Amino acid sequence: MVNALLKGITLGLLLAISVGPIVFTVIKQSLNNGTKGGLAFIAGISLSDIILVILANLFTNLFTTLNEHKQVLATIASIFLILVGVYYLFFKKVKVTAEGAQSLTFNTGDYLKIFTMGFIMNVFNPGIIIFWLTTSTTFIGNTLEHRIIIFTTALFLALAADVLKVLLANNLRKRLTPKNIHRINQLNGIILIGFGVVIIFLQ
Repeated sequence: MVNALLKGITLGLLLAISVGPIVFTVIKQSLNNGTKGGLAFIAGISLSDIILVILANLFTNLFTTLNEHKQVLATIASIFLILVGVYYLFFKKVKVTAEGAQSLTFNTGDYLKIFTMGFIMNVFNPGIIIFWLTTSTTFIGNTLEHRIIIFTTALFLALAADVLKVLLANNLRKRLTPKNIHRINQLNGIILIGFGVVIIFLQ
């Protein structure tokens, strides 16, 4: 059991420190939409991770098939990242007060949209699919109980790391000027477009 826990911690830390478009978007969502918006976004990411882990462990053949079509998934992910990047680079407007804190008036539908974006961005990320497929294959020789411990621990640590990013970003947001928040939006857009283009060229 201790061995399984250590594997889960290692896996969770690896996922938590991995750098990709999702990391920057988590921070950006928190800066734009406050703590609740950031938490809604990572809730979508977390749900997609849970679903992918379950599918990877129960339907290895299905994930193998998805891996065989990773070029299609990569293309979808690239287009999605580029479109979102273009939106944040050129069209996204952030409402802020004179102190730099945003005037946030969201309803349930707005949070649902943020949640859905987090879910879609993560579930169509070919890197995440390959990550969970690889790890589930690696630990396939472990007992069911050990695999539950491994992946539950990993998912918990990844979620905790994302929550920490949201809280840190929200504290930073209170100290930012409207111009700086706008520039961060533009930087996030450039990063997303860059990741989308790189994924296309790596196919």
